[in-house]
Amino acid sequence: MQTGKKFIHKINSPRDLKKIPIRNLPLLAGEIREKIIDVVSKTGGHLASSLGAVELAIALHYCFDMPRDKIIWDVGHQAYPHKILTGREKNFDTLRQLGGISGFPRKEESEYDVFTCGHSSTAISTALGVACARDLKNESWKVIAVIGDASLAGGMAFEALNHTGHMKKDLVIVLNDNELSISRSVGALSRSLNKIMTNPVYNRVRRRMQILVKRIPLFGFKAFKAARRLEESLKSLLVPGIFFENLGFRYFGPIDGHNVSELISTFKNLSTLKEPIIIHVLTKKGKGYRFAEEKPSLFHGTPPFEIESGKTLDKKRSRTFTEVFSDKIIELARKDEKIVAITAAMPDGTGLSGFSKEFPNRFYDVGIAEGHGVAFSAGLANQGFKPIVAIYSTFLQRGYDQIIHDVSLQNLPVVFCIDRSGLVGEDGPTHHGVFDMAYLRHIPNLVVMAPRDGFEFEAMLEISVNCGKPVAIRYPKGDSASHLSGSSFHKIEIGKSELLREGKDLAIFTIGSMVSIAIKAADLLSSGGIESTVINARFIKPLDKEMIEKIAKHTKKVVTLEEGVVTGGFGSAVLEFFERENIKDIKVEIIGLPDHFITHGRREELLKKYHLTADEISETIKKEILKR
Repeated sequence: MQTGKKFIHKINSPRDLKKIPIRNLPLLAGEIREKIIDVVSKTGGHLASSLGAVELAIALHYCFDMPRDKIIWDVGHQAYPHKILTGREKNFDTLRQLGGISGFPRKEESEYDVFTCGHSSTAISTALGVACARDLKNESWKVIAVIGDASLAGGMAFEALNHTGHMKKDLVIVLNDNELSISRSVGALSRSLNKIMTNPVYNRVRRRMQILVKRIPLFGFKAFKAARRLEESLKSLLVPGIFFENLGFRYFGPIDGHNVSELISTFKNLSTLKEPIIIHVLTKKGKGYRFAEEKPSLFHGTPPFEIESGKTLDKKRSRTFTEVFSDKIIELARKDEKIVAITAAMPDGTGLSGFSKEFPNRFYDVGIAEGHGVAFSAGLANQGFKPIVAIYSTFLQRGYDQIIHDVSLQNLPVVFCIDRSGLVGEDGPTHHGVFDMAYLRHIPNLVVMAPRDGFEFEAMLEISVNCGKPVAIRYPKGDSASHLSGSSFHKIEIGKSELLREGKDLAIFTIGSMVSIAIKAADLLSSGGIESTVINARFIKPLDKEMIEKIAKHTKKVVTLEEGVVTGGFGSAVLEFFERENIKDIKVEIIGLPDHFITHGRREELLKKYHLTADEISETIKKEILKR
């Protein structure tokens, strides 16, 4: 590993980068990799993708004039080198920490971050919008979108490619491809052709010849079309670019994404072109760190780890909800061959890797295409199967219309297993799963539930695959252990809650991950002589009507507690129930997350920041409810 840093500390902006001779840039790349590995080993983060994009980030900032020119990163988990090169090296140690720099591009953090982003397949669309705005303002600067090969498979990216090719705007798209392998012979041929195609002289002559050929009387346009067919035939033989050319792009590549001088030469040569361009760059995920190169999926998003061994430092006390899901879904599938599983490019993260190995013919990874995945599951359900769709809460937002139109409207038995619901910590506002209760509970036919622990999660999975209705189960990242004595597996009934504790002074209705915190808050209140009834609601929809009416007869003070936005969430549902049923004189305090985007930081820190710890909840209840 590189030692004795000479260049990285001198860079406070891309202007400083341009002062370094090209021959020394590989040394800088080594220093950047060392910095990223060192910091991410302590903070956790997206390691493999960022290590693979080091030379690419260097070349882009070396050739273009940021921030006048605009670089837009798709997803943004490969943007750590970009952050280091744009004045954030000195505080890079605060990566993903509360009050520190974000793990993704963030508008408020730097003028070099054009968009706050964290979801895939968006960069080409936003870049095209920026390019059109530039032209409407009669300005002249470059727009560059950097998108990975996996993100390019997303439907939104295809829509944007189609529109960009049609509009013929001056836009550079860098396809960062870390999966495609090209044989030595084809690679050599394509590199030779690429050198010709990117040469400024070639492109000037090409434009002039096009004009001249078109002017030939009678046969001009025929000759031009014949020349284009010849060029396309050569490309189809030598490079995988004919698809992009047919969409209206000029295609260049593939280029070695770790050869910084070749990248710089290519970007400089093409910077004068005023048309849509695809530059195909080949990189290796995890480049420069052996463990990340060997197992890039494990180091895509990693907890803190030991650099020397690659072993994570994450100490788990019990099974996570994801692990409970993984084991239970396999158990259910062994008994019922109608059960199939779907995920969107995240079999490891959602816990479906084991299922895919045991039931390869019943497992479907649709790629980064959540909307398609949901509609695809509807097709399976329509023909008598029982699809289990495992997607993170924040990414399921991308399939919202399909949940309504293709699943719930048809009343099809699709089970949505919504991982990473609630606060997910250091990934920040693009990844917190805090909106799912609000965006799901108003959809007709859909049952929405949340387990308090692993035992309840297993029971919910059992009832979901057999109820014949569309179901959504939301569950958090992390520990599934029960914090209630005597907890064990027991069957549950749809729409029925659980009375955990009885008290005369107030009632606390809570759901999912907040049940254990509600019990602790009730204990704190009890120590001060205040006795609380605590109800584990289990269901956001349908609510347990009988339980709510029963409680309302015994107390007029109700608190709802949830790990989601309060606007339109679980507490809103309870409040609406009181209004709908004309239940009067009930004082309700809704406790949850505020109506704004939540920053990044450890979950425990965020719970404290937003007053959702047991101590602060008990104090809120004393101030806001008991004194009314």
